[in-house]
Amino acid sequence: GEPQTLPLLYGDTEAGVVIIASKGGAPKHPGWYLNLEANPEVKLQVKADRYAARARLATAEERPRFWAQMAAMYPPFNDYQTKTSRQIPVVVLERVKG
Repeated sequence: GEPQTLPLLYGDTEAGVVIIASKGGAPKHPGWYLNLEANPEVKLQVKADRYAARARLATAEERPRFWAQMAAMYPPFNDYQTKTSRQIPVVVLERVKG
């Protein structure tokens, strides 16, 4: 229930900001991802832009494209997926309007 500040690699997409819940390929999801499952409302800062956002999983259609984008930026994501039997979540953070 306490706010946390976490620096994460991100990608800009037409859907919003994309992040990967890899935890280095560990068998369990990272704590921050579990927190988003419990409460998807977040405060986000990307460079100097601060805003409210809502987290959601990438759709089945979006996921391959977003995964490829993020893995191109940070190739170890592909290695992390091979280390674990869980499907590593691809999370979209959509700006809340208003």
